[in-house]
Amino acid sequence: MSSKIDIIREQYPDVLIMDGFDDCILGVCSRFGQDDIAAYSLNKVIDKLTKDGMSVEEAFEFYEFNQLGAWVGDTTPCYIDTLEE
Repeated sequence: MSSKIDIIREQYPDVLIMDGFDDCILGVCSRFGQDDIAAYSLNKVIDKLTKDGMSVEEAFEFYEFNQLGAWVGDTTPCYIDTLEE
């Protein structure tokens, strides 16, 4: 059985995937007239960063600057707040 990342890499070869955050990916976001992009769970990204030793505040700061703020072209990933606690 293929993992979600394997399927994305096979079916959407131009989608950018963040290294080390495979377990945070929700899927692929399709937008009219634009490239498909990887969609990540904001909640899982923050949880992963805190499990790696950051405080919640540090995790949000890291996310906002290094992930959300890292424009790498039209296939830059998006982050979805799944509104989980």
